[in-house]
Amino acid sequence: MRLLRIRTTGCLQPSIENEFAASSKELADAEAIRIFARNLEQLLMASPLGQKAVMGIDPGFRTGCKVVCLDQQGNLLHNEAIFPHPPHNEARQAAAKIQALVEQYKIEAIAIGNGTAGRETKDFVEHLHLPKNVQIFSVNEDGASIYSASKTARDEFPDYDVTVRGAVSIGRRLMDPLAELVKIDPSSIGVGQYQKDVNQTDLKHSLDQTVISCVNRVGVNLNTASTHLLTYISGLGPQLAQNIVDYRTANGPFHNRKELLKVPRLGAKAFEQAAGFLRVPDSDQPLDNSAVHPESYGIVERMAKDLKCTVQELMKSPELRAKIDINKYVTDKVGLPTLTDIMAELEKPGRDPRGPLKKFEFSNEVHTIEDVKAGMELPGIISNITNFGAFVDIGVHVKGLIHISQLAPGKFIKDPTQVVSLQQQVMVKVLSVDLERQRISLAMT
Repeated sequence: MRLLRIRTTGCLQPSIENEFAASSKELADAEAIRIFARNLEQLLMASPLGQKAVMGIDPGFRTGCKVVCLDQQGNLLHNEAIFPHPPHNEARQAAAKIQALVEQYKIEAIAIGNGTAGRETKDFVEHLHLPKNVQIFSVNEDGASIYSASKTARDEFPDYDVTVRGAVSIGRRLMDPLAELVKIDPSSIGVGQYQKDVNQTDLKHSLDQTVISCVNRVGVNLNTASTHLLTYISGLGPQLAQNIVDYRTANGPFHNRKELLKVPRLGAKAFEQAAGFLRVPDSDQPLDNSAVHPESYGIVERMAKDLKCTVQELMKSPELRAKIDINKYVTDKVGLPTLTDIMAELEKPGRDPRGPLKKFEFSNEVHTIEDVKAGMELPGIISNITNFGAFVDIGVHVKGLIHISQLAPGKFIKDPTQVVSLQQQVMVKVLSVDLERQRISLAMT
């Protein structure tokens, strides 16, 4: 009997080990996917510059810097290459060209990719005698090469090569990160670590849901949104998104939300689901540029009528809104939560929840890892977040690591997101530099 028990235990051991390994892998995958999704959300919700004339620059040394000029809607107006860096060293010609393009296309901002030669190109452009109103930004270019070689990019720019498409993507990311990043497979954007090691089906589902959530939270301009951006709107899909763009191309800009019902195959049900997330800034109906759903327009119009004012006056006047007793408008179909949401939207109609874009500058003291010394305090940007800490771009092409124990010295931190977020601007102190292994250890100040 004892021998049988020993043999049985021996037979069960591999099964138990396999089950435990599978369970551990499942838990690890779930945690990794949670981190990926959270990082992606923060990246998608990065602050946009807005609709401005932008110059996009994809930096490079040997192959030069690819320069594009975009109008306020992100349409490509001009492209060419400049060679300000070694081995070509055509800095004078490059400077003259940049200055001429800025003047010709009335450029308001310059977006420079943060990859190879990014810091050098930003330094070069900043030393040009450009108009004071021209802002210069370093832009995260992760995934730009994936987009430039994709079918989406080929459909958008069939007559241009991958280098031009990549520069366009960099410029558009500055204008609206969300609108541009939705064109890239979320797993290629560069958030988190070891994406290929987790369950790919679960990862894709989680990241796709994150994109959908972000797009619907921000809303989109019905007259400028791309097919890919519209695809993520609740109630729409690839075919209806394409139908909207085709209708807009054939008939011009939408004048109001109701006009959506004229789009082929877009019925009442799809309209009901999508309308609240689609904005029409120039509509005669001011609520069309808000998150208030058309089915609630009547409630707002009743409020305005009771106050003897127009809807537009109601939206502009805090004093008028303060007189509203929302309890008077509660019905069996409309409850207090809905009315509270409506009032909140009337206070900030069409306001982008992502907030204004903040300009950032790296330290002029450091350009390569050799310049970085222990004890230095430097500005940086959080470029990635993991369970064990956060990676920081300090402008030297090597990302420094703030270990979780150094995110809030003297305080126990279980989750790095309690302290930092992706693309957050921070000040860090250099703890050590390992030139041989190309590693920089940092601490939050």
